[in-house]
Amino acid sequence: MIEGQLALAMFVVVCGILLLGFPVALTLGGTALGFAALGVLLGHFDATYLTALTGRIFGTMSNETLVAVPLFILMGVVLERAKIAEDLLANLAGMFGARPGGLGLAVILVGALLAASTGIVGATVVTMGVLALPTMLRAGYQPQLAAGTICATGTLGQIIPPSIAL
Repeated sequence: MIEGQLALAMFVVVCGILLLGFPVALTLGGTALGFAALGVLLGHFDATYLTALTGRIFGTMSNETLVAVPLFILMGVVLERAKIAEDLLANLAGMFGARPGGLGLAVILVGALLAASTGIVGATVVTMGVLALPTMLRAGYQPQLAAGTICATGTLGQIIPPSIAL
């Protein structure tokens, strides 16, 4: 029964710390380590499991797939600063005519192509956020609609062949 109570307490602590405004990464890591220490003190957690922590961190940092994420973000920033992205989205929106949502359709099209070519949802969402979000907000889209369109577009790479998940 104590494990269920610790899990509930951990959830409450994470929500409380996030509401105080701490960064998500520090909140999750700090809460996990704090409750691991509490579990060791109460005798419900073996401290030798903490030795695997360094191996997991190093394994994540040496993942070759994640090397592409900062490079896609850099590409998005360069395209946005050079105003190439804005011109691309404006021209694609013009292809859809004067219909409402033409820019949204252009963002979905560009995002689907980018997602299919990268295969990394996070890189696609961040890159499209840098590229398309300022353009969509300047065009009068509500922030919620613009962010939702971009986030949904990033997941399209999962269903477009050749996808690893497919």
